[in-house]
This record gives sequence, structure tokens and C-alpha cells, in this order.
Amino acid sequence: MRNIRGMATGLAGLLAMSASNAMAADLSDDVVRIGVLNDMSGVYAAASGKETVDAVQMAVEDFGGKVDGKPVEVVFADHQNKPDVGVAIANKWYDEEAVDVIVDVPGSSIALAIQDIAKSKGKVFIAGGAASADLTGKACSPTGVHYIYDTYSLAKGAADAAVNTLGKTAYFITVDYTFGHQLQGAVEHFMKAAGGESLGSVKHPLGTADFSSYILQAQASGAEVVALANAAGDTANAIKTAREFGLTAGGQKLMALLMMAPDIKGIGLEQAQDLVLVSPFFWSRTPESTAWSRRFHERTGKMPSMSQAGAYSYTMHYLKAIEAAGSDDGKTVVDQMKAMPVDDWFAKGTIREDGRMVHDMYLVQIKKPEESTEEWDFFKLLKVIPGEEIFRPMDKGGCEFVQAAK
Repeated sequence: MRNIRGMATGLAGLLAMSASNAMAADLSDDVVRIGVLNDMSGVYAAASGKETVDAVQMAVEDFGGKVDGKPVEVVFADHQNKPDVGVAIANKWYDEEAVDVIVDVPGSSIALAIQDIAKSKGKVFIAGGAASADLTGKACSPTGVHYIYDTYSLAKGAADAAVNTLGKTAYFITVDYTFGHQLQGAVEHFMKAAGGESLGSVKHPLGTADFSSYILQAQASGAEVVALANAAGDTANAIKTAREFGLTAGGQKLMALLMMAPDIKGIGLEQAQDLVLVSPFFWSRTPESTAWSRRFHERTGKMPSMSQAGAYSYTMHYLKAIEAAGSDDGKTVVDQMKAMPVDDWFAKGTIREDGRMVHDMYLVQIKKPEESTEEWDFFKLLKVIPGEEIFRPMDKGGCEFVQAAK
């Protein structure tokens, strides 16, 4: 585990506040500390990892490095995809190291545990890499924000795409923990509603290297679509094995339910081509997203994943909320985040009372090698899916504190 602390140095940034609105911010210990907690050595490292820290630091630098003259500090650690490790770090950060907000946390079981800790301590938690829709449902928190995607939105978009363009029967290769179970269950629900059918599934451990037996079971199912209810390195390994075993050559379609740019880069367009997926972000979507992504590439040597791009956006939004509220108190800051629209190159949206950031999503297809014009040119847009259509309605999530306020 790494727990390396570094002060994010200030660059030319934004004015703290206009003279008419200026006020001394009430900041605990006169520092704003952001803790980036994620996988820096395992299956999610490429899509999250140290580059997410870079994205957070870029936002801090662009903001000016300070809030009302008080420094912003970024710390980070590797949770090793182990809930006990993640929980221990979170408790130490909140209790002993005066961390104000923990962000990212891929791995839904770890994120759910940390959101509960943050809630009990009145601290902010922003889920970036985690996907469980429970974060804004039965496990919601008045100091929690779920920013980039969730199992509901990924599943709804994927199910619609599968039934309408790929086939009406599906077999699932599913990672065996909360994220995979929820994602598969949600896709099956939406497929059934759209007239499709699930023909079953096989579960695999997180970080599986050999997918051959799982691909053989998927082939034997006879399903028109083989859906990968996993992510990052697991998805990449499953795709490579599927190509080796001739799954698509045999007429079945392959769908990745959560795949990011670093994963595609890792396996190459030859193997990833033609896959259809739902994404909240791809770097070449607009001139503004392209410009920021090229800055990120200059810094890291890579184009950003959706998780890394989202980290810049939620960090900037969090710092703006502290500035506007004049406080880093957890509930006060999250209330301010909800009061302000998100409007940047990553997304235009709003954070609902349950903590869900609602924004458009995109149905994309991975290009063939001959269609790609540069090294990281992977995606072509098929459809824009409005946020109000793809995210779960707030009254359907079962968020207790929202229901109690009615």
C-alpha cells in the first residue's frame, strides 16, 4: 500500500470570490485535504490508479491551489481491492489526518463501506470509480455524491442497445461481487422489459487471468449476445479469450457493460473493434474535452478513462462548493454541490438530493483499426442518451433521507 502525500502546487487560477461576496472561509485546520483512494496495483489500476491522482491534482492546480488563501492538499493510497484495507485507510484519514473528502474508490463493496463511514463522521465521500446504484438508493448518504455512472444507467443503456441492435437473448460472464451481481441483475430486468431474455450466467473471481472455461460456457449457451458484467482488466482478458475461441466468428455478439479507454488500448483495436458500450465520457467528444484530454496526455502519457476525466470534474465542483459555502463542513459542502449545476467539458448536469449526478450518457462503438486516425482514436458515437432517461428516477431508489424529507 502506498500512502504518499504531496501538496498540489498552485498555478494561475480562479479569483477566490468577488469583493462583494468575499468572506473568510471556515476551513478545518486551515487546509482542504482530498484523499484519492483506489486500486493502484491491481485489476482496476489502468482505469483508475495514479492517473486519477493526476486528474485531481490538475483540478486543484487549475483552481489556483488554494481556497480563500488556504492550501489544498492531495493525498492518495492503494486499497488493494480489499474492503478491510480500504476501511482502515478511510478511518485513519478521516480521524487522524484531517482528510475532508475521499474520492474515487473503484470496487462497490469498498465504496459502500466508506460511504457509511463518511456518513457517520459527517465527512464527504464522492464515488467516482464505484458503480453500485445502492450508493444513491438504500445506502444513500446526505454527505455522499455518486458522480460518473452507476449500475442502473449502464444496464439500461446496454439492455436497450442489446435488444434493439444485437439480439434478444443474452448470457452473462459476471464478476462475483456486488458490482457484477447488480449489473447483471439490472440488465436482465431491462432486457425482459424490452422483450429480451437472459439464458443464464457464469461467475468469476475479481482479477481472473484465464477466461477459457467461461467463454466455452457462453458459447454453449447459444445466446445471441454474450454480455461481460465486469470491468477493466477482467473485461480485457475476457475479450481477448473470446476472440481466441472464435466466439464472434461463430455468430455471437460480444457486449462490454463497462469498458474504458485504457482497457481498449491494452488489448488493441484489432480485438476490441465493433464492441458496443455505454459511456458517460469519451475524450474526443467535443473540442473542450479533447483539449483537456491532450493536457492530461502530456502529463501522463495516456488519454483519460471516464473515471479519470470525471475525477477532474468532481474535484473542481467540490472546490467551487467550498468557496461558495465558505466552509468545508461535509453536509454544508454537499448541499452546495447540489445547489450548483455541473457545467464543464466532462458533463452538463445536476446533483440530485439523493446524491446522484444526472447527465447525458453515450452509446458508442469501438472503431475498426482502419477507421482510427490516431493512437487513442477509439470511439464513434451512435446515440446520445438523455440523463433523465438513463438514470434511475429518485423516487424509485429507496433513499431514506430523501423519503423522510417529504
